[in-house]
Amino acid sequence: MTSFAARTGFAVFMAMTLLHAHAADAPPAKVTPLFTRALPDVAGKEGLMLTVEYAPGGASPSHRHNANTFVYVLEGSVVMQVAGGEEKTLQVGDTFYEAPTDIHSVSRNASATQPAKILVFFVKDVGAAVSAPVR
Repeated sequence: MTSFAARTGFAVFMAMTLLHAHAADAPPAKVTPLFTRALPDVAGKEGLMLTVEYAPGGASPSHRHNANTFVYVLEGSVVMQVAGGEEKTLQVGDTFYEAPTDIHSVSRNASATQPAKILVFFVKDVGAAVSAPVR
């Protein structure tokens, strides 16, 4: 899949996610795709990197990533949780991991007054959707 196609598919998912988040009265997250690349030494897999910016009080609705997901906090503080796990408050420099089968039940800015920004790196099947909403 081309980088453009991957970004387009992700943009469609995020538009749906942001509409859901807005309906829940949480400020929507801003997602910026940065890079997609096939992983030639890992057959059928690609890496996707993006940033997510949360406004003060911002959150994302429950979802799952069809990918190994690595999160690094660039700015502010975020609260993350996968179903069955404990909520974790992450500060600048902290990391978080989600397996492809995890449900990302909590993803929000820990602050009502300061923005937060995370860098996310996915290892996923080539051409597969990176995320899906969970109801």
